[in-house]
Amino acid sequence: MAADSPLVLVDGSSYLFRAFHALPPLVSSKGQATGAVKGVISMLRRLKKDYPHSLIAVVFDAKGKTFRNDMYAEYKAHRPPMPDELASQIEPILQIIRAMGLPLLIIDGVEADDVIGTLATQATRDHLHTVVSTGDKDLAQLVSEHVALINTMSNEYLDIEGVKKKFSLPPERIVDFLALCGDKADNIPGVAGVGPKTAVKWLQEYDSVANLVQNAADIGGKIGEKLRASIDDLWLSYELATIKLDVDLDVDIHELIPVAEDQQQLMSLFRELEFRTWVTELESQGVKASAATAAASDLSDDSDSPVGVASVEMPALDQVAYQIVLDQQRLESCISSLQRAGRFALSLETDGAQFMEASIIGIAVSATAGSGWYIPLAHDSLGAPQQLDRQQTLERLRPLLESKRIHKYGHDCKFVTHVLQNYGITLEGCKFDTLLASYVLNSVLTAHKLASIAEYYLQLQPAALVMLQGSGRNKLAFSQLDVSGTGIYAAQKADMLMRLTVCLNEKLETTGHLAGVFKYFEMTLYPTLQRMERNGIMVDPDLLGKQSQMLALRLIELERDAYKLAGEEFNLGSPKQLQTIFYDKLKLPVLKKTPKGQPSTAEPVLQELALEYELPQLIMEHRGLSKLKSTYTDKLPLEINKRTGRIHSCFQQAVAATGRLSSTDPNLQNIPVRTPEGRKVRQAFIAPAGYKLLAADYSQVELRIMAHLSQDRGLLQAFAGALDVHRATAAEVFGVPLAEVNAEQRRRAKAINFGLIYGMSAFGLAKQLGINRSDAQHYVDLYFERYPGVKDYMDQTKALADEQGYVETLFGRRLYLPDIRAANGMLRQAAQRTAINAPMQGSAADIIKRAMVDIDHWLATG
Repeated sequence: MAADSPLVLVDGSSYLFRAFHALPPLVSSKGQATGAVKGVISMLRRLKKDYPHSLIAVVFDAKGKTFRNDMYAEYKAHRPPMPDELASQIEPILQIIRAMGLPLLIIDGVEADDVIGTLATQATRDHLHTVVSTGDKDLAQLVSEHVALINTMSNEYLDIEGVKKKFSLPPERIVDFLALCGDKADNIPGVAGVGPKTAVKWLQEYDSVANLVQNAADIGGKIGEKLRASIDDLWLSYELATIKLDVDLDVDIHELIPVAEDQQQLMSLFRELEFRTWVTELESQGVKASAATAAASDLSDDSDSPVGVASVEMPALDQVAYQIVLDQQRLESCISSLQRAGRFALSLETDGAQFMEASIIGIAVSATAGSGWYIPLAHDSLGAPQQLDRQQTLERLRPLLESKRIHKYGHDCKFVTHVLQNYGITLEGCKFDTLLASYVLNSVLTAHKLASIAEYYLQLQPAALVMLQGSGRNKLAFSQLDVSGTGIYAAQKADMLMRLTVCLNEKLETTGHLAGVFKYFEMTLYPTLQRMERNGIMVDPDLLGKQSQMLALRLIELERDAYKLAGEEFNLGSPKQLQTIFYDKLKLPVLKKTPKGQPSTAEPVLQELALEYELPQLIMEHRGLSKLKSTYTDKLPLEINKRTGRIHSCFQQAVAATGRLSSTDPNLQNIPVRTPEGRKVRQAFIAPAGYKLLAADYSQVELRIMAHLSQDRGLLQAFAGALDVHRATAAEVFGVPLAEVNAEQRRRAKAINFGLIYGMSAFGLAKQLGINRSDAQHYVDLYFERYPGVKDYMDQTKALADEQGYVETLFGRRLYLPDIRAANGMLRQAAQRTAINAPMQGSAADIIKRAMVDIDHWLATG
């Protein structure tokens, strides 16, 4: 092990459960579940690339009880048994790890955390730096000057400062924190009623559990009583949460020696599990399968992918060389290569996340898989080399970037377009966006970050930016990074883009109608969204300011009225104080309790109480107006760009699972409309002189789609006759002539129409309408009796989703449902509800996207 290479300890058990729950349910052609295997091994392969000279050891929990069960019989006693589809994957994982030559430890009587803690302690004793790869927060207690944590899924790196930033506590106080909070999953009791905020507050004030216990008498209120009553449980929790650092191991860190990979065994295992991409990789290295293994395996349909992927042979990352462009001659060579290729992958490195303000620090390009150039333009780190002039270089690149003939491939082309536009360059010729391609292929698979999709689809792990930038208070801006290390990172990103473009395009072309969804909906839409974001929206800050003042006065009035009804002053935003006022003092009925057994003051409970009691009505109004003030009337003026005088929201195209758009920074899609105060906020959105705001909306589009999908005669007739569908439903459900339907009946019919197509139960409908459950069930039964086609559609859709694992929109967009066969009933039922409503929501989203493009074209052409 090189002197500057850390010891890497892998929490295999953490990997196992994270991979199982994070990835879609992959199954080989023989019925063997493989998703967790692929996830765990992918993360280990990434670690080997990130730490090529490090000793890497993997630790798993052993079967059976541990010393903590002897200490506390209820420890982890309530955990359900491991699902069969996960248990069946453990042995293949262990076989592959052994074949990879990695040391593997499974120690009886203790947990993986204890083994890792012991090994990290040994390494610290020998002054060796240790990196623990895990997603388990409990291991943060091990962090020290010599020990850090890395989360391979999120790229989160936790050193001492990172722990302080994440938990607001230093590593040496993590055990105290865990003891106070307890852990439901592990059945560690903790202190009743104490959550993370209270635990942090106490530890910041008293430093440790020991000091807190000594001063327990000073803690007032009910929480103080709970603390004093839980002292014994607290010390037990402290012992249970403490990682053991002196496990009696048969080996020490110097005996954890890796051995050479058994590539023949890996080939056999990968073929058996049908991991075609890894088989191809081994074949490219000259490894051949035995005749028996080859005959037993049939990988023609790429069962390791949820969407049927053909493999793409490309150079391994350690077989490529990237170039850093620091002079004009090399820049010209780079430009010539891109021109000859006629297409290239493009990646910008920037400072500033907001697209209107982001500045270019460097540009990375790749014309072929396995190649990449990085052109640094604005690095100002100590010792940074002389770089090309940014503006002159951009002008030299302008013909390439603005050419429609030369194709560009990017990740989030919308953002790239914005940033180049900040420098007066109009990007043209964008033909492929890996962000959107990943989203179309499987919207719920990953967060669609470049590193995540490269790891999933290519089994390649690009360098992590956190390793260059650091974290916490020591995190550097991109411009402060060393050019040489950053150059490799950036050029590799461009290489990943080129590889992914080839791979994802092939997957889209071979998976249902997804190529058409990608090309005609997503790629066509993003330029429209970019123009919307760039143009922004004008608001009247003076009008919002006046409304904030009016809301502030009304909030004061509501507080005074609430104090009178309660007979005392209290904090209207405090659930604890509301509990005391509502249930102890005013004796209001307890409709629901929190998971900890306390009377609930949540929104649905307040809504129900407000039907009969005045104080909950006031609290509801106060909450609504307070949110309106803080979220809109106070905040929106602060979002106005000083340069343009407009708000530039970001329209997220690859977030919502169903294909819907979302709006962030700020969210402009949920401006309230149901109350007079909310409508006043909308009045603050204005058009400049000579222009008007145009509203374009589809009438009841999702109900129309339901009528089409279900082919229910009653719904079809209602729409064909241009009837008010809610009024028509009311007439059917309540058995009255259409002309005699009153406003209340129509309101209830509307709730039924939209509620049921989104899978709402009779219980949910009862709460929404303020009626008892039996009446709500009666409405549901009547609805399905009058519209039997809708019920048939729902039943058929659930059956189809269970069979194939996904549903589709009218245009072929797929939504995968990882929990559709879950053993947990609540997860399975939620997936079934999603299966029913996703085709409607997704189809509506697709139609609206096409309409946005058409309206944009109409506005542009006049």
